[in-house]
Parts: sequence; structure tokens; C-alpha cells
Amino acid sequence: MRTHGWSGAKPASDEEAIGRILAAAGKAIEDRGADFSISDVARSVGVTRQTVYRYFPSTEALLVAAAVRAVDDFLERVAVHVAGITDPAAAVTEAVATALEWLPKEKYIGLLMTPGGSSHAESVTSDVGLQFARDMVGRLDVDWVAHGYGDDDLDELAEHLLRVIQSFVLDPGRPPRRGAALRDYLRRWVGGALVATPPTAAAISSAGTRKTLPR
Repeated sequence: MRTHGWSGAKPASDEEAIGRILAAAGKAIEDRGADFSISDVARSVGVTRQTVYRYFPSTEALLVAAAVRAVDDFLERVAVHVAGITDPAAAVTEAVATALEWLPKEKYIGLLMTPGGSSHAESVTSDVGLQFARDMVGRLDVDWVAHGYGDDDLDELAEHLLRVIQSFVLDPGRPPRRGAALRDYLRRWVGGALVATPPTAAAISSAGTRKTLPR
């Protein structure tokens, strides 16, 4: 591993080098938004652009890697907050409400949740956003299988939740809903959809019914 520069403190491994670059990228995004440059990150770390490119072939690749790192920490905090809520509607309502309340303080993740929010983020927002929503659903203390939800159902649920979150990020409302008002709204219009029979369970039930019909 070449370690030229690094502000006089060479990393002990590639993992440490990558960690420093990702930390600098996160700081650059907080300061300048998602339209940061590799030069900004290289300058902060104390290396050349070529050194950063050795680990990340493009600005988009660096943005995605830093996003995954930030999203994982954010979702872990959300999961801890909603731990113990096992009802699907209640868990989803609280998780989405919490994410919306915390996102304004998470400029980095907020930028990635906004479609077309920047020239760099635009190409990765969809993939990162969908993974964000899918991971959020997967970390809830809900036995999705026991409630009749299959993988396809959860993928569609994640897509729907992402659309809801993005909508609120783009336009919080006038006035913005907060606290109990936000949760009441989400419980009725988002959580309410989870009270109905899941598509997979409905299909299984329908198939079973058809098999018992007399010829």
C-alpha cells in the first residue's frame, strides 16, 4: 500500500486509509453538499487525487461508499429507537416518523433521499434510497413471515416507504406535521395499508380456496 502524504500520519492498513477517506468525504458533504469533489477529499486527507482514485474510481463510487457507511449508522439508531414494537403498522409508523424527524439533522443522508438533489447524487439516489428503505424494514422487530409477508411484499413495502419519505423530504407540508400529528397521519395512510391482508398471504389463501372448490 502506497502511503505518500497523509498529512504526515501514514495509515497502518488499506482499511484505515479507506476509513480516513470516507470520513473526509462525509465532512466534505456536510460542508459543501453532495456536489463535493475528489480534490476536496484529497486535500482534507493530505494526499493526491490519484491516491483517492486508487481506492475509489469515481466521485460517485466514493459517494455511494460513504452513503452506505452513514446509512448503516443512521438505521441502527432508528432500530434501537423502535426496538420492541412488533406490530407491523405501529413499527412502520414509528420508524418512518423517526426517520423524518431525524433526517433534517443528517444533511448527508437527506441529500441522498432527494431525487435529483445534486449532479453526483442523482445517479445513485435510487439504489441507495431503496437499500435504505429495505434495510429499515428488515431491522424492525416484526416477524414479517408470521404476518404473511414474503420477500416481494417487503420489497414493494420498502419502495412505498421510500416514496413517502422522499415526498416529505421534498415538501414537509404547510405547516409541517410533527410529533403526534405526523404519527397520526402515517398511522392512518401508511400503517393502515399494513392492516389489510398482505398480497402474498392473500394469494396463498386464494390458491388454497380454489383447490377446495368442487369440480
